[in-house]
Amino acid sequence: MLIEGKPICKRCLLLDIDPDGLYKKVGELISLIPEDTKTPDGEYSRRLEICKSCKNLENGICRECGCFVELRAATKKNYCPSAEHFWAEIE
Repeated sequence: MLIEGKPICKRCLLLDIDPDGLYKKVGELISLIPEDTKTPDGEYSRRLEICKSCKNLENGICRECGCFVELRAATKKNYCPSAEHFWAEIE
């Protein structure tokens, strides 16, 4: 797949694919999450690293549930929708 003539990685996050387009909108939504329900920065980064190695990540979207992984990972109460629950492995 190409975006603006550049190939993209299926295992990429939105930030890696299109930082000024869709990721900016998702980033705005993340910024609206109340601080008391937002995932701490370290945990957020850990979750995204797990997602980046998951076979269900495709162009920033989880094929398991259809969510934008950056948005799903940003709320504490959210969980990995995979049957293996990857985020819970080290929690």
